[in-house]
Amino acid sequence: MPNWLLPENIADVLPSEARKIEELRRVILDNFRLYGYELVMPPLLEYIESLLTGAGQDLDLRTFKLVDQLSGRTMGIRADMTTQVARIDAHLLNRSSVTRLCYAGSVLQTRPSGLHATREPIQIGAEIYGHAGLEADAEIQELVLATLAIANISEVSLDLCHVGVLRALLESDDLAKKHEAQLFSLLESKDLPALDLLTRDFSPIVRQALLDLPNLYGDATVIQRARELLPKLSGISTALDELESLVKLALNAQVSIDLADLRGYHYHSGVMFSVFVPGLPNAVARGGRYDHVGEAFGRARPATGFSLDLRELARLMPSAERKNAIFAPWSQDAKLRQKICELRQAGEVVIQSLPGHESEQDEFDCNRAVVFEDGQWVLNNVG
Repeated sequence: MPNWLLPENIADVLPSEARKIEELRRVILDNFRLYGYELVMPPLLEYIESLLTGAGQDLDLRTFKLVDQLSGRTMGIRADMTTQVARIDAHLLNRSSVTRLCYAGSVLQTRPSGLHATREPIQIGAEIYGHAGLEADAEIQELVLATLAIANISEVSLDLCHVGVLRALLESDDLAKKHEAQLFSLLESKDLPALDLLTRDFSPIVRQALLDLPNLYGDATVIQRARELLPKLSGISTALDELESLVKLALNAQVSIDLADLRGYHYHSGVMFSVFVPGLPNAVARGGRYDHVGEAFGRARPATGFSLDLRELARLMPSAERKNAIFAPWSQDAKLRQKICELRQAGEVVIQSLPGHESEQDEFDCNRAVVFEDGQWVLNNVG
């Protein structure tokens, strides 16, 4: 095996792509700042108990683990930064007020999360802690759509779901509650024959509602159909009201509802969403409410947020244009060095060529040059 070969679903990022990703990261974080989000930088690895707290089995399977040679304890390389940020809010900041935090950094996963996905995403996201009302969910929805607009993506499909519908049904039937894990799996896969078999001993009202859920998907009219078909439980009414409000606030996104799309069910506690765009087989962004993650860190706080992979988002953007730059010859002349310094301080890219390599500027378009004329160094346009 060649020693330069990388593992599957792991790849280098070359200059033009790296520049796209980095410029995108900067502008997105700057936009988060305009909304009042503070940047945090969690560590790359933690003790496994802290890293996986409240995250569920799925994240456990996606996390690389190793033994810390200093303590002998098992550590994990982060596969997702959301729980780390929840720990920072609950344990380190310990604020009583609403807290808005954002983050950006690489994560590492044992398996790719979707078709053609990398195992080393660059995750960027934003979280709101301390407000249980729908206003926080609405702000996160607005922010994720604004983030995609920054990347010049106009065709956006927003898929909404709400765990409150299934939870309300389970709370009304003890037998159904005992089969929660199986019901979650069958609803997610929309396996109607197996669902029909499992629910035969449930109460008739709950059974029929569970059989209706896989068919409650489509545009926003699904919400009214759900009101007609599902039992009049307060938890279901609240969930449908919240979904209806978020549909109205979805700006120009194409909105769909799927009441059986329960990915992340055990992690989330309210509204969940996935965002799809043309050109990607996987969701470009995911998010939702997760009020209970902070409990294990000693302080439960209402929380909602979203994250996306910068590498996937950058793939949708056109190739970065070559950046304008200034060509300068190599010389020990003090006046030339002063001229170059002044240009760089003004924000210009100045490439000082090395002897024998005067025309090798792959990433840059040197449309100007520093030349020696009439006893001084001046800046001229290049034809």
